[in-house]
Amino acid sequence: MQQAEEKARELLARFKGDDYIFGSGVLDRLGEQVASLGKRVLLVGRFKSAWFGPIGERVREILEQAGVEIVGTCQGAAPNAPFEDVYRIHSHIVHTRPDAVVVVDAGSGIDAVKAAATLATFGDVHPEITPYLGVGKVSELCEKYGRSLLPVVAVMLAASSAAHLTKYANVTDMQAGQKSLIIDPAIVPPKSLFDYELTASQPLSLTQDGAFDGIAHVLEVYFGAGPDAEDLTGEICETALDLIIPGVQAASENRDLPRARISLGLGTDLGGYAIMVGGTSGPHLNSFSLVDVLSHGRACALMNPYYTVFFAPAIEAKLRRVGSVYKRHGLIESDLDALSGRELGIAVASGMMALSRKTGFPTTLAELPGITKAHVARCLNAAKNPALASKLENMPVPLHADNVDLYMGSVLDAAWQGDFSLIRNME
Repeated sequence: MQQAEEKARELLARFKGDDYIFGSGVLDRLGEQVASLGKRVLLVGRFKSAWFGPIGERVREILEQAGVEIVGTCQGAAPNAPFEDVYRIHSHIVHTRPDAVVVVDAGSGIDAVKAAATLATFGDVHPEITPYLGVGKVSELCEKYGRSLLPVVAVMLAASSAAHLTKYANVTDMQAGQKSLIIDPAIVPPKSLFDYELTASQPLSLTQDGAFDGIAHVLEVYFGAGPDAEDLTGEICETALDLIIPGVQAASENRDLPRARISLGLGTDLGGYAIMVGGTSGPHLNSFSLVDVLSHGRACALMNPYYTVFFAPAIEAKLRRVGSVYKRHGLIESDLDALSGRELGIAVASGMMALSRKTGFPTTLAELPGITKAHVARCLNAAKNPALASKLENMPVPLHADNVDLYMGSVLDAAWQGDFSLIRNME
């Protein structure tokens, strides 16, 4: 574990340099970060949650001591960053006109602020969210109009999505039950901080969700990585798994919590590094259509084993590396050296499922309360949305709109019943 922690710190320092402050007991350094971007800030956080009170007061004191004026406060976004919350935060930005926005929240709250800052910068051009969805739309506007985004300082509270480090903002149309993405380097927070001790305020369910989101990031990126990124993403993936797998088990069993918080923080931060090198694929894409029946981390944990079997013939060497991590943590008993192709994929997928079961996560779609076959249809329809095409392209076995129903449909059918035999591998 110690070796994996040291490797993680080295990788993160290489990734973000001085723009990112991370570790235990580092919150007091927030003032120096914020003051470098401006003297008047809007503070966004979970002000309506009792657990946030001490954190919010401490942040206020740190900013005041740094000579930063808080010109307004705003309640953060609900889970999945609903469109309505993005517009509400945007309204606060417009009326307070800050030099920067400081958001102290988990992933959804940070994503909502990234989207709201985009609206505040280009609202006179596009006053609604939809035109920013997809890849590179914000950068195109920055270049066309000679503008840069309102700076965001992201203080992460949960080891999960690594929204504080990345070019992604997940936002959700709650009426349609569909999550969408802004993917653009222009929205990366210029400064970010994660004090891993702050995750102690989070409930176990959120800790577990975040851990599996981090696992999904490194797995999906590594599986889809081309030759130019395979070595780096493999290093990131193996290091992150060596931290997150024991970390989430320790947290679930309520043991060695300070060490588990560090492991999960470092591991999920590496997930953020991964998705800045490559992109996620099928499990993330499907999770966007399951927001009304399953949290994001659980959805990714449920779908990843089935996609692993689908991808298996194309990623055998990568599966051996990933499988070796699950095996050394006691989740796989099979002799992986004796297996190949689809059978190797099934063995590794079974190890992934074993970890899900240890943390009480579902492993089939059919067992989810409130789910219907309409959710499967929604997953397939979303996969044909051009704004989400990058998820199909990131797969090690790329799909397109014409064959989604056949191949992704078989993966979803397998996930519904928990039957790997239903998955159709591409010839």
